[in-house]
Amino acid sequence: MTYLPTVAAARPAGVTNHTAIYSEANAPASLPRAPTLADAIATGYGTLDLRLDVETRTFWNWMRPPGRPNFSAALLSDIASVQASIRRSFEGCTRPEEHPLRYYVLASRVNGIFNLGGDLGHFADRIRAGDRASLLRYGRMCIEAVHGNAIAFGTPAITIALVQGDALGGGFECALAFDLIIAERRARFGLPEILFNLFPGMGAYSFLSRRIGPVRAEQMIMSGKLYTAAELHEMGIVDVLAEDGEGEHAVREYIARHGRIHNAHRAIYETRRRVNPVTLDELQSVVEVWVDAALNLGQQDLRKMIRLATAQDRRMAGMAPPAHAVAAE
Repeated sequence: MTYLPTVAAARPAGVTNHTAIYSEANAPASLPRAPTLADAIATGYGTLDLRLDVETRTFWNWMRPPGRPNFSAALLSDIASVQASIRRSFEGCTRPEEHPLRYYVLASRVNGIFNLGGDLGHFADRIRAGDRASLLRYGRMCIEAVHGNAIAFGTPAITIALVQGDALGGGFECALAFDLIIAERRARFGLPEILFNLFPGMGAYSFLSRRIGPVRAEQMIMSGKLYTAAELHEMGIVDVLAEDGEGEHAVREYIARHGRIHNAHRAIYETRRRVNPVTLDELQSVVEVWVDAALNLGQQDLRKMIRLATAQDRRMAGMAPPAHAVAAE
């Protein structure tokens, strides 16, 4: 295999608090003109490792946010920039052989964790401050990233989420937006928001209701239960179940086995999007509901949210069991 490796850039300095991180200046709309895919790989990003397998035209992205592995503004901004780079790289391509990539894969460099979801510390800060605008900005950054994945960036690529550890809250929502979910057996999935009196507002209902129906989607959201990769594979949510440590091999094997019929698979996923679309307007509308619900949380709810965030930090330091367990205390 021939790879174009990344040169990781340093994370932007000077951000010292949640309010600064989520300022309007950091929203995706303010990003400069997107580089090409080659530029993005050569330059690198502070929260992502990028690699292009030239032979199979597979663009690998590994999340590696510093600190708690959640969707920080830095990670969301990097994802938005990479998505813009992908779109720009397809400009002027009229034939399949000209396409810069056929597959896009998102995974994680954090051992045992895909992504733990939203920035709970920021949520609690802004809820206590009654800062609706900041919560809405954050929500919109999330759904713009999720929607980009859901529509394959408006390109003929096939998107794959490789989940090798816990995908909780927004991490689960992120994976649900992809054409395919390939998960190792050790991976666990859950929507713990109900445990602090909130609901997952960045796409869980939209994507789950289309995969398993609204009744079962609501049951999953309201239960707060953790699901194994095997359970979700049985339900049809996880598409490929891989043995532990074999996730990347499973992705490559899937691409090798199905690359010859990429055109058919791509057309099927595009048809799925047209027949049962998840639109940006729908996601934006749900985010408005999520923001209003978040602002209604009481002090006891916020204390549970902070305990969960603290437990996540302890887990990262190797001092505690998985963070979701603490939310139920």
